[in-house]
Amino acid sequence: MTRQPTAGIWIALVSAATFGVSGPFAKSLLEIGWSPGAAVGVRIGGAAVVLLVPVLIALRGRWSVLRQHRLTIVVYGMTAIALCQLFYFNAVARMSVGVSLLLEYLAPVLIVGFLWARSRKPPTIPTILGSVTAILGLLLVLDLAGDARIDPVGVLFGLAAAVCLMVFFLMSARVDDSLPPLVMAGGGMVVAALTIGVLGLTNIMPLRFVSADVTLAGSTYSWLVPVAVLVLVATVAAYVTGILAAQRLGSKVASFVALTEVLFAVLAAWLILGELPGVVQLLGGVLIVVGVVVVRVDELRATDGDPVAREAFDQANPVEPLPRP
Repeated sequence: MTRQPTAGIWIALVSAATFGVSGPFAKSLLEIGWSPGAAVGVRIGGAAVVLLVPVLIALRGRWSVLRQHRLTIVVYGMTAIALCQLFYFNAVARMSVGVSLLLEYLAPVLIVGFLWARSRKPPTIPTILGSVTAILGLLLVLDLAGDARIDPVGVLFGLAAAVCLMVFFLMSARVDDSLPPLVMAGGGMVVAALTIGVLGLTNIMPLRFVSADVTLAGSTYSWLVPVAVLVLVATVAAYVTGILAAQRLGSKVASFVALTEVLFAVLAAWLILGELPGVVQLLGGVLIVVGVVVVRVDELRATDGDPVAREAFDQANPVEPLPRP
């Protein structure tokens, strides 16, 4: 796919914003007694149902797409969607949300390291500086000096979630135009829903549902409200736009823009749960934006109007289409 930087940045921001609202709405369900597995199961299962009809329409007369990309869709659904959320919620069960989210969002650093190891060429100095700046900003936004607690098993789960998130960005960026983003997201949701169903039936991820009102922004609503937001906004819209953004920006840049999800999550928590961000968190947000800009400017500088530089940059930051299974 031809890279479309400006459109890709906006789509990536929309994806980050929609992903960011998942925390407060999911927390409202957890507070009335839902298990993390139930919240994840409803979120992904509902998204799979919503996407089923559009996916079937998109596949009309093109059923060979599923056969050609069946392995990609299965790996994407199991790893980038189902296992990523399973590992993250297991980390949250053992540590604070801040530490767990920090560990998961080490994915951009893992991507830079992965591309470095694969190409055997180190990233440019600006990319390294941008990476460090963004992660430092993430540390400040999460305010780990607060009530964070560290658990070794939780750390392992958090790192596992980071690996799965890295897979999400890499697979999203490498899929070619023959696999529509809607089909990839919808097919992945079906696979993820089946995976979570199996995990629930085997009690690896217990499923506990409660029918009770929830509190959002100081008002009482039916539990169906957060469920609807989790399915339609934080999952369907989030994953589809995330794939589109990664295809237009590449996995590295898209993953760094996705760091703004933390900012959107803080804003959503403030508006919905009344959790007001502090000065340190706001400073961290500025550092994240600076880090993203540095990485983006570095790519533009390396590729703008110079085919030789374009080739050199691609060799140091390879993003080739996935091979057909």
